[in-house]
Amino acid sequence: MPDLTDYAKNLLGRALCARAPALPSQVYLGLGTGGSDATGLIGEPAGNGYARQRVTFTGTGVQQNTDAIRFTFTAAAGTMTHVGLFDAASGGNALTWSALSQPAVVTGPGSVTLNAAALMLSAS
Repeated sequence: MPDLTDYAKNLLGRALCARAPALPSQVYLGLGTGGSDATGLIGEPAGNGYARQRVTFTGTGVQQNTDAIRFTFTAAAGTMTHVGLFDAASGGNALTWSALSQPAVVTGPGSVTLNAAALMLSAS
């Protein structure tokens, strides 16, 4: 996930200047149809059983998700092409976003799963 949102860039800038920002205590992954540095993930589904999923990371350099992340849908939701990291289960602030390696087409009830260690976050 190489693209930080403007919010995350400002958060890191304040942290590097010892201005003590409130860092997130938990982070959540969402699916969507696009992304931008200014807003983060766009096109996040509404309804149909969709909910952001809490993510736990591990690593000393590149951060990777420790467990599989599963999004469950009760109906069609379209083609998901991007993921985004947020500081809240709903609403909140977008932190980073990235394109999926393959789009996930949700044509009806089912799930989209990202395996453990499939989501990587690095500073470079």
